[in-house]
Amino acid sequence: MAGPTAPTTIAREIHEIDVADEMRDSFMPYALSVTTARAIPDVRDGLKPVQRRILYVMDDLGLRPGTPFRKSAGVVGEVMGKYHPHGDSAIYEAMVRMGQDFAMSVPLVEPKGNFGSLDDPPAAYRYTEARLSPAAMTMVTGIDENTVDLVPNFDGERLEPECLPALLPNLLVNGASGIAVGMATNMAPHNLAEICAALKLVLRQRRPKPTTAELMSLIPGPDFPGGGIVIVDDSLAEAYETGRGTVRIRAKAHIEPLTARRDGIVVTELPYMVGPERVQAKVRELVSNGRLEGVAAVNDLSDRTHGLRLVIETKPGVNAHAVLSELWSLTPLEDTFGINNVALVDGVPRQLGLLALCEHYVAHRLEVITRRTQYRLDRAAEREHILAGLLVALDNIDLVISIIRGAADVASARAELMERLDLSEIQANHILDMQLRRLTALETQRLRDELDDVREAIEGYRKILASDARRRTIVERELDELVEQFAAPRRTEISHRDDIVTLAAAMGEGGADGTLDLERDISSDERTSLVTLSTSGLLGRRHEEDPLNAKPGRHDVLVATTTASDFDVVHLVTDRGRVLRTEVRSIPEMLRGSRGAPVREMFSLARGEQPVALFGHAAAPIALVTRAGIAKRLDAGSLASVRSGNTVISLSDGDRVIAAFDAPDGSEIALVSTTGHALRFEAEALTVRGPGAAGVTGMKLRPGATVLAAAAVSFGALVVLVTDEGAAKVTEISDVPSRGRGTAGSPTVKLAGFETQIVYGWVGLNRQLAAVVAPHDGTGSPDPVPQRPDISPTRRNGPAKRTAQRILSLGEYRF
Repeated sequence: MAGPTAPTTIAREIHEIDVADEMRDSFMPYALSVTTARAIPDVRDGLKPVQRRILYVMDDLGLRPGTPFRKSAGVVGEVMGKYHPHGDSAIYEAMVRMGQDFAMSVPLVEPKGNFGSLDDPPAAYRYTEARLSPAAMTMVTGIDENTVDLVPNFDGERLEPECLPALLPNLLVNGASGIAVGMATNMAPHNLAEICAALKLVLRQRRPKPTTAELMSLIPGPDFPGGGIVIVDDSLAEAYETGRGTVRIRAKAHIEPLTARRDGIVVTELPYMVGPERVQAKVRELVSNGRLEGVAAVNDLSDRTHGLRLVIETKPGVNAHAVLSELWSLTPLEDTFGINNVALVDGVPRQLGLLALCEHYVAHRLEVITRRTQYRLDRAAEREHILAGLLVALDNIDLVISIIRGAADVASARAELMERLDLSEIQANHILDMQLRRLTALETQRLRDELDDVREAIEGYRKILASDARRRTIVERELDELVEQFAAPRRTEISHRDDIVTLAAAMGEGGADGTLDLERDISSDERTSLVTLSTSGLLGRRHEEDPLNAKPGRHDVLVATTTASDFDVVHLVTDRGRVLRTEVRSIPEMLRGSRGAPVREMFSLARGEQPVALFGHAAAPIALVTRAGIAKRLDAGSLASVRSGNTVISLSDGDRVIAAFDAPDGSEIALVSTTGHALRFEAEALTVRGPGAAGVTGMKLRPGATVLAAAAVSFGALVVLVTDEGAAKVTEISDVPSRGRGTAGSPTVKLAGFETQIVYGWVGLNRQLAAVVAPHDGTGSPDPVPQRPDISPTRRNGPAKRTAQRILSLGEYRF
């Protein structure tokens, strides 16, 4: 059996068509359909066709607030079968989005079930349920009063609204996004109360029209459902003016101490449509690639009770503010929202500014008020006509009864009533349908009262139609009612770019290269702090206006204090000659009796290394003095130029820095040794050198002697010496002769024996200490402090040091 043969003729007639013409003729209708019927919202109700059809169907099905929920699958099926001949997934996605409170400022669908999150998709439509939200009712209310035009659906069997009455300014409040062919729209959500205030301004001020600046005084910026911080600059004003621009959105985060050396960056609000899993994935990627070295871990601790809580843990000793600055620049914690206000105006896509969007909403609502009032006027006039006929019949009830009883049928009775009582056909029909109970006197009076009310309503409707001012007043009153019912406080914080400054600081503990650009918001939260360093190695801070609640430590004396802004950098100098740098706001506060945190827990210190000095912004040269009598002066900018952890003085083996202090030109420097000698010389004797240079001999020491104390001194300064026998001696610095650098100095105390030595020395300006420790007897020589009875002279270094600290604790530098 032979197989089938190929046809010899493919087509009876072939027409050659140019490809360019076919593309134009086929593609343009498709592009127009995508733009107008799918992707771009209408400027009047701010809805895309699929969103409008969902709300219309749900209202038609009676899924209103207070009614039982209905399966989402049923709603999707109704929409797809009657009005929207596209995929069910697209319909369900649009329905879900209108019910997500993180996507819509004012949700239009009230969900029941899993409608998804920023990171997870919703459950299938066979599991979830939905109904209209109370705000959605303001979108559809009045649709049965001829307020909008109805057009045939896709098969011509039904009518659907061309747009909704939309009392809620949905396009401005909830925004919109969509991608069409050759164009797209991306509109930011705003705060309902602010939008309504701007709309009322447009309603009242028509000549001249409100400027963009006037509108922005009422609408400072977008208000995203998820909160965050909007950084406002000139681009936002341009976007509101032209309809196109960008705006930066930053996560809202703060820093919490996890331990004494580790901080946590706690993120409580994220940029619009950014989920925590996306941030976590990006942070982990940066850490694994080595681009984010200061992060130890990132954990999502969000729950229903506390909301979003994303904790990014930093490594020990790392500046959390520096890490946060890197996170803003490298992760979705800071995002850009591109504003592109494209909407359909009379079916044509147009790019609109803020004023134009407000004007189109006002024009739409005025038209809705006009059509609604006309509809109500027509219905009232019809009712008035019927009531007038019924009252005519009641006034001539005997004649009406006789006509009806004598008529052969209904048609003849209707005709005779119209002829004898001068009635219309509608009035005659209602008279024939009138029940006998209407013949009572009470029912007759009710009809007369209803007629009076209807005529009063007709008069009111006519006044509204005759006055544009009345219609505008109605729109304004309805906006006030809308705000009263649905307005919520602003969620997104507004921060102007002028308030964001960039600080360039060498953050050796926080960055890989030691230099970071830190962006900070200068606000009322930035205050001046007093930073303190104590003899026990505690570093703390407190705001100057806060009360001092630190618990006194046993003989704990402040080594140094400095005043600085919370965003300034302070420097610590250790006895190894190293400089440690940290930001003031990263120093633990002295709260609830705390005196701060140990420096060892905040920085990586060598075994036995101790901090000896604390500096803020150095304006004068800084002097360093070592135990071996070596002295050196640094220029003021050396501390800021040296990377944290590096040294500023070269030390010989076993030598240690015992003091670091400001030593401006014109001042004097005093050194005190363990032999009781004090040396005073001018600061200019020490040449200012760079951080890499070694020091010079500051004081010539006897064999075995060391320098105990050093400081910049002025008139009234004191020298306090304590021996290992527990005796103390206070000498005014003016009694110490000024000698040249590198000399042995002058003795200030006569030691009792060969083994007696000075074990504690202090030099500085503290008149309160002089008054308490060394009351003047008029001879110019202070009396020694009496030895405490419970201190044994035979215990060297222990009792004597405690005696000295007891003396110092009486001064003004004790906690």
